[in-house]
Amino acid sequence: MTESPLNTALRIFEAAEANLVKLEKLWMEMESIIPDGVAFLEDTGYENNCRDFENVLASLPKIDGWKPEIYVMDLNEIGQNRLDAMEVGEIECKISVENQIYEPAKLIREYRHKFDRKRRELVRDTLQSVIDSVDEDLRDLAVELESGSEINEAVTRPSFDDLKSHIAEIDTLLGSETRPSRWTDLHRHLHFGLHGDLQDIIKHDWPSVKSGIRKSLYGEKEPIPVEVDDLGSLVSSKPSGPIVTKLNWDNLSPDEFERIIFALISSEKGYENPEWLMRTNAPDRGRDLSVLRVHNDPLGGIFRHRTIIQCKHWLSKSVSVSDIAELKEQMKLWEPPKVDIHVIATSGRFTSDAVALIEKHNQSDSGLRIEMWAESHLERLLSSRPSLIAEYGLR
Repeated sequence: MTESPLNTALRIFEAAEANLVKLEKLWMEMESIIPDGVAFLEDTGYENNCRDFENVLASLPKIDGWKPEIYVMDLNEIGQNRLDAMEVGEIECKISVENQIYEPAKLIREYRHKFDRKRRELVRDTLQSVIDSVDEDLRDLAVELESGSEINEAVTRPSFDDLKSHIAEIDTLLGSETRPSRWTDLHRHLHFGLHGDLQDIIKHDWPSVKSGIRKSLYGEKEPIPVEVDDLGSLVSSKPSGPIVTKLNWDNLSPDEFERIIFALISSEKGYENPEWLMRTNAPDRGRDLSVLRVHNDPLGGIFRHRTIIQCKHWLSKSVSVSDIAELKEQMKLWEPPKVDIHVIATSGRFTSDAVALIEKHNQSDSGLRIEMWAESHLERLLSSRPSLIAEYGLR
């Protein structure tokens, strides 16, 4: 069987990380031998570690054209530099010597940081796809829970094996990343495989694990390019002129449009457990979004409304009456559980007939409420979230 390019890349990263771990351990051993203060001595263990350190360092690949150039002092050189600094008698000189002695640790940490970021970039899209698959598995398995089976009965649905396989893929993709909370609980419940375990996976384990993975891997700490070096100079130039409120929706692909809507519901208070819903046979290959909209009534308690969001990145087409009828029909794909709110989010507009139809529907006794998130509505939502506008290049 031919190895996939992603599997090849993962294998290369694993080999590089193995060498990085060796380098980190070698430095820790060497650092433990470095004496405090001025000392002149020979240590064959330290000398051999220096030779091994040099060989392992040479094996590390560059990251975006960079790799550390590390010079490791021998023990007598360390002693002589410290002695020279003492004779000079200036604190700056002593600090400079100590920084040179321990500079390898700093450069190794820098390489580790770059390595971890680059590996997260490698697996990010695939990991999102596998997360979607786990969501799909659990929606299918939830049907078995609704059959009234006892909690101590084994899960027999074939998608439970798919779930185990997808969780194993996530484990491989995460590599040496710290596992999210409830990761051990998730595996324990997968191992026992009873209906009670499946219930815990759906309600507790997976929402916590999914949230942890997304927080660690999806660019929350990645910088957005800024066009100036000094914001003060920009203000001093007293820029003036008309303000553009319209966003450049044509800068987004359909997938990016879905992702910015997902980012909106993921970061907003009052929304819980956002997830992608995959329609593998959909003619437009689109994905709907699912989220629980939470309403905390001080008298009645907490209410959770299952909300399905359909994303239509339509730049030259308005949502029409026929589109509304088709989208309402598609809601049946996601039941059970019952859908309470149906949001249609579009980068375009709604025809007047579609608006009238939706308003008439919402005044009926139907249990499903339809909301329209047109271009103008989305622009209002994003105006108070400039970080998303910048991240997706909408201005």
